[in-house]
Amino acid sequence: MTMTTTTSLDYFTALVQQANDVPLFEAALAIAQDVYPKLDFNAPQDELDRLANTLRQRLPPDASAIQKLRQLNQFFYQELGFAINVNHYYDTDNSYLHRVIAKRRGIPISLAVIYMELAQQIGLPVKGVSFPGHFLMKLTVPSGDIMIDPSNGASLSREELEERLEPYLPTENEEERAASRLSLISYLQIAHPHDILVRMLRNLKAIYQQSNHWQRLLEVQQRILILLPGDAVERRDRGLAFAQLDCPQAALEDLENYLAQRPHASDAAALYQQAIELREACRRLN
Repeated sequence: MTMTTTTSLDYFTALVQQANDVPLFEAALAIAQDVYPKLDFNAPQDELDRLANTLRQRLPPDASAIQKLRQLNQFFYQELGFAINVNHYYDTDNSYLHRVIAKRRGIPISLAVIYMELAQQIGLPVKGVSFPGHFLMKLTVPSGDIMIDPSNGASLSREELEERLEPYLPTENEEERAASRLSLISYLQIAHPHDILVRMLRNLKAIYQQSNHWQRLLEVQQRILILLPGDAVERRDRGLAFAQLDCPQAALEDLENYLAQRPHASDAAALYQQAIELREACRRLN
């Protein structure tokens, strides 16, 4: 691991270590350091500050939350042109905030992080919701909760939310499906910044796994494990990346950790065999 990577991981760790006061925008921005090691953190933050100041000047001093929301939607989606990158949805740049800001194209969760940062700066407490399949946002006003689609700023009705939830409900037991529909509110809880960062990283993980880009996958796994240090599956996946990168000792440690926690997992037999091969590789190196 290079010194640059180590330093960037230390920085990320410092940002996320305070459970109740994680600077989400900055931490999400920091994810890009793996691919853009010379990233200038000040430039995208200054751009967001400038945009927020422009929006703030347009709002009357006594603007209500609904007025602010309408102005923000008009500004963000219509004037600035932020939108889903439909033509290149699986481009990794869609998860790197400085590139999303520059190109005005992203995926729902990256658009949401930028939108929420602007909202916070104008006194609008919009929060993230880790809804199945499609990240959402929530604004609580005196009349209730407004669920917002970060793709376009649309407010979603209960019927629309239930329709979006349907593909992710249990498929075999109709009683369980009915109970899940009734407990829709459980899917609309505010997401902790750690959860949002993990979801962003897992989006990148899926892309790098698909393309067999093991170095990039390893970098993502390092960050996921900073957020989820006790997650056996994520530890296993880091070990598999280490193995692909010919780092047998690091791979063996991670796979042995996984097998110790999950000795009867469905993939345990294959991993026991791989561990034998890794031990032999370690002996050859020594």
